[in-house]
Amino acid sequence: MSGTKSFDPGLQAARAEGIGLTVHAMPEPALADVQRTRLGRLKMLLVLLACASPVIAAYLSYFVIRPEGRANYGELILPPRPLPPASELPLTDLFGKPVAGPSLGGQWLFVVVAGADCDARCEAALLLQRQVREMLGKDRDRIDRLWLITDAQPVRPQILHAMESGNPATLLRAPRDAVARWLAPAPRHALEDHLYLVDPQGAWMLRVPADPDPARLKGDLERLLRASAAWDRPGR
Repeated sequence: MSGTKSFDPGLQAARAEGIGLTVHAMPEPALADVQRTRLGRLKMLLVLLACASPVIAAYLSYFVIRPEGRANYGELILPPRPLPPASELPLTDLFGKPVAGPSLGGQWLFVVVAGADCDARCEAALLLQRQVREMLGKDRDRIDRLWLITDAQPVRPQILHAMESGNPATLLRAPRDAVARWLAPAPRHALEDHLYLVDPQGAWMLRVPADPDPARLKGDLERLLRASAAWDRPGR
């Protein structure tokens, strides 16, 4: 009939089929977003794992994958306790100037905790801290000595001179209760009875026994430094 389009069933079916194929070939936005999110999370986890793996490997090598009959002398802290933020552990130098905790990172820290009056127990701990570090020979530069002073009293001049001579130690003040929320003594011991080892990422990971044997403590540190030699270097 004039003015009327002819009806072709085959042509209409082909058009419908073509339209259908085009629609099914289009990506689904929601699915693409989910895939991108998952990929982003996976990449983030891989980055975090890459950052933490050297420390984890060192701990496993030293404390877990070890020959039978060998035991560590110090007590491993699992999980390691990260250095608290300044709001929880305010640090200052001897002049009262605030010190950022992260500035201590990048180096192993051998920590003594005591008041500024430094009684006989404190003096013995500071002497041991110096002696054991020197016993490590060429690896001693991978460890910094840190004295956390838990009060506002002046440090005795003789002690201050000893800490500043040779390879100087770092002296910082911090409230005792704040330090005790990070570091902790063994049962039936005081916070000041121990030395503490903090890893280069700022996490407390080893507690030294009270009245330690210097030779056994040196052996602990030597094995730990060997296990971390692939990623830890002297200096910050």
